[in-house]
Amino acid sequence: MTERADSDANLMAAAQRGDGVAFDELVRRHTRSMYRVAYRILNDQAEAEDAVQDAWVSAWRSLSRFRGDSAPTTWLYRVVTNAALGQVRRRKNTVAMDISDESLSHLVSDHDSGNPEGHAVRAEEADLVHRAIATLEPSQRVPLVLREFEGMSYEQIAEVLEVNVTALRSRLHRARLALLSRLKEMHHG
Repeated sequence: MTERADSDANLMAAAQRGDGVAFDELVRRHTRSMYRVAYRILNDQAEAEDAVQDAWVSAWRSLSRFRGDSAPTTWLYRVVTNAALGQVRRRKNTVAMDISDESLSHLVSDHDSGNPEGHAVRAEEADLVHRAIATLEPSQRVPLVLREFEGMSYEQIAEVLEVNVTALRSRLHRARLALLSRLKEMHHG
């Protein structure tokens, strides 16, 4: 197997034939982005790590179900999103999630680090946004995370969530309205 020459699709096909080395390469390539998605859904490092582990086990077990209708990355996003949502369901009584400083670092841009006041304001705004997103229902939080943080297209997100684009647009619209409402409450409250 040539390094980097193999596309995700080729690696997936090889893994489906039982090639463990190909599957390991998929794990190496995609664990970081899968962790990022799980972490933004769960806002908890240990739970995100568990979700990613569960996702890879699930992916390995269900390789035969991958038909190539979507890109391997889209399929992997679906698997990790489902694993993270499983963690959310197991939480039971948690209403809002804890926010750590680490989770804010990706939200805060440091392009004008020469301005500490601007940086502090952005960090404060990022904290507010992140806390507001954490209070949303998973059905609203997940598409928002995939769109705003992962930069996925509507079509890709619809595939991940197994809904049509119209339903997704509607869900995103409601999520944005809920987010604005939460931000206003937090700002004035």
